[in-house]
Amino acid sequence: ICIAGAGTLGTALGHILAARPGLDVTLLSIEESVVEDINLRHINSTYFPMIRLAPALKATTDSSILEKADILFVAIPSVAVVSYIHGVKNLLRPGVLIVNLAKGFGKDNKTIVENLLEATGCAVCTMKGPTFARELINHIPTAMTVGAADEAIYHRVNRIFSETTIYTDFSTDIKGVETLSILKNIYAILIGIVDAHFDSPNLRFLAFTKAFDEMRRVLLYYGGREETLFKYCGIGDFGLTALNDLSRNRTLGLLIGKGYFTSGISDKVVLEGKISVNIFVKELQRLGMPEKDYFLMNELNKVFNGSYKISLFVSRLLDHSYPE
Repeated sequence: ICIAGAGTLGTALGHILAARPGLDVTLLSIEESVVEDINLRHINSTYFPMIRLAPALKATTDSSILEKADILFVAIPSVAVVSYIHGVKNLLRPGVLIVNLAKGFGKDNKTIVENLLEATGCAVCTMKGPTFARELINHIPTAMTVGAADEAIYHRVNRIFSETTIYTDFSTDIKGVETLSILKNIYAILIGIVDAHFDSPNLRFLAFTKAFDEMRRVLLYYGGREETLFKYCGIGDFGLTALNDLSRNRTLGLLIGKGYFTSGISDKVVLEGKISVNIFVKELQRLGMPEKDYFLMNELNKVFNGSYKISLFVSRLLDHSYPE
């Protein structure tokens, strides 16, 4: 097993899998200091300075490790995944399974899985769910949805998680699994804005319900299936991202709501929700979805693209109602 990316999620996943007997797990990183840390001290001081990693976990900067990989997990920022795979596809062995963990759009506004299938011709699936790496690395039971065209791929992935704290469900709705992983970041920002203004349980779950309903509308318009909302990748991942302060996209919403948002703040880190909202709005306009059916997303897009009186955000959300 090779995990491309030795950041928080890649390290946490590698730690869990390397603790299981019979799995040969290597993290592939571009950060030499991280690789040295893991191999010599069994620690990733850049991302988890207090966690002793599984002794069997290895790390390397040498991409030739991909020639040996039976399964390749991709745990790098969504904006880099497609170009990265294009750069290493000649190293991939026949029969390798690529598992996308990144949450965002690929090139040409397609899902990352669609891009990887076109680029490699390999078997590709996606894994998404309510997963904070800090919880995962501490062996807290964690759930993810495996989105794959073939149930055999699901069983292949699920076998390596037996006897670990990672639990899975399955969907053939790859488009829906990938789309929800983008949408939940967008609407988590919105919930953060609402909470920054009022910190009210009543209002929070009013907004949560309206946001979840709009996610359903957008998902269906985008070609996903309603049932996917009730997998781990749906309401589970949305609840985790929207309602917990470990979430970077929720935190961005809190900053916006409290008046601390600047382009400099959001540009310092990769925030999939901010990157994706403008892409989504343009795509929905192109597809002809009525603007009233993605009103909340469109309001958020206005926040990021021009002057917007943020004090009006919540009142506009409350005044809007969808037709029956």
